[in-house]
Amino acid sequence: QVQLVESGGGLVQAGGSLRLSCTYSGSLFRIIAMGWYRQAPGKEREMVARVTSGASTDYADSVKGRFTISRDNGMNTIYLQMNSLKPEDTAVYYCNVQGYRDVYTHDAYWGQGTQVTVSS
Repeated sequence: QVQLVESGGGLVQAGGSLRLSCTYSGSLFRIIAMGWYRQAPGKEREMVARVTSGASTDYADSVKGRFTISRDNGMNTIYLQMNSLKPEDTAVYYCNVQGYRDVYTHDAYWGQGTQVTVSS
């Protein structure tokens, strides 16, 4: 039983900002990492940013310096602060969590996605 609820998407002009939120609830034994992925229609889903349980972060080259991922201390909520948005950032953004359901079983889970649209 894992639920990921995203919020914060919307329509913004180029150069503007949005902050996405993702809240985890469920019974994973241990969370390994949480992150944000995005997918434009007809395009491959790509990793945008992720944070591990050890607090290391990773960003796609296309968003470095513009996006910042953060988490609360308990790894229950992650955020994606998106600044200097560009039209090419337009996509559905998905929250992802990777973790252990028990000590033997590793899996990944996805939220429903939130639309981000950046106008020219």
